[in-house]
Amino acid sequence: MNELDELRGWEAGAPPLDDDTRHRARIRLFAAMNEQPAAVRPLRRRPVLRIALAGLVTAAVAATVLVAVDGTEEGQQAKPPADSSPNVANVAAVKVLSGAAAWERKHEKQTVVPRDDQFIYSKRIIKETEERTGEVRTYTDEMWDSVDGSRRSLTMELGKIMWEEPMGEGEGVWPPRRWDELKKLPTDPEKLVPAIVSMGTSDKPVSAFTKDDRWQAYFLLGELLKAPTLPEGLRAAAYEGLALVPGVKTVEGVEDSAGRTGVGVAYPGHFKGRYLIFDAKSHEFLGFRDERVSRDGKKTYVQLSHTVEWAIVDKVRQRP
Repeated sequence: MNELDELRGWEAGAPPLDDDTRHRARIRLFAAMNEQPAAVRPLRRRPVLRIALAGLVTAAVAATVLVAVDGTEEGQQAKPPADSSPNVANVAAVKVLSGAAAWERKHEKQTVVPRDDQFIYSKRIIKETEERTGEVRTYTDEMWDSVDGSRRSLTMELGKIMWEEPMGEGEGVWPPRRWDELKKLPTDPEKLVPAIVSMGTSDKPVSAFTKDDRWQAYFLLGELLKAPTLPEGLRAAAYEGLALVPGVKTVEGVEDSAGRTGVGVAYPGHFKGRYLIFDAKSHEFLGFRDERVSRDGKKTYVQLSHTVEWAIVDKVRQRP
């Protein structure tokens, strides 16, 4: 039994995993994916909106208690869209994502390649609304991510500053920050999706994906799109890769953190309220929608976010 199978057996009524147990599971999964032994390290927190590769485990745990957008509880078979079979991508989603890829290729600027000793700076606006009261708070989060992971990174989560210690041997994050690792990812969408789901160990076509493969593809491609800078052609390929995944569908009338109304692209069977947001006409990518629950489980917050600035800098706290 692998870690994902074990987590699927975790019952929603059981006490939540503590941080150390969750971290050990993340490290084991990362090691298994890379076929490398990994030592257990002290917990390194990462922001909710910046999820490490091993954070896929957290998503698997969360998926056992989420209710789908269409009201189907996890573990039950969701009804496929009327315009597609369970094995065919949703027509509306294909239109939006293909349009996003075309927009990206038309507006893609010359790529700036970071050195391993540099940092990726990004500034993100997060608008968070408490679902019951409608109270709105807006945060400006800044991040300085070490490109090769050998230096301490500084990040913010809803205005709170956190330091991320350098990565150890056998550790990594998704999406990769090192340019040579990003360059290894295929820009052919039909090759990109199998490559990231299998961590490069399989070329199984999307048509042969299991249900688990599909939601993992949606999750990992969405995280890849959060990277401020990617090699030429990779962002467009990620959009087209999402368009290949059955189960991905559109959600109309979604607003981003800048107040722009667009169309969401979601995977309803696993991620409640998690969308990628696109302009309804041009299909330009606008930002993300997500949800979080307070620690006491009594409050739900809708999070809208978009990146307003990014740059490659030489040190932490340096701004463009």
